[in-house]
Amino acid sequence: MIEYKFDTQLLIEGTGLDEDAIYDYFVEHFKGDCLLVVGDEDLIKIHYHTNEPWLVLEYCASLGEIHDIVLENMQLQSDGLHG
Repeated sequence: MIEYKFDTQLLIEGTGLDEDAIYDYFVEHFKGDCLLVVGDEDLIKIHYHTNEPWLVLEYCASLGEIHDIVLENMQLQSDGLHG
């Protein structure tokens, strides 16, 4: 069983984005793992495994425009591999 089943990926486009502050917010407010926050003050790429991707999307949308959103249920993928 996968602990955090949703692979959540997206881009945030805005102004004055702070990747360190975004990273810290994730660590303090969301349960998950495999966090990646990279970019600059205009564009940030997020990659995160969580069971509540809607909370991640809501937070990220509060920072700027979100796009290129990918949500994959890794549990279903894993179950499919076992037939």
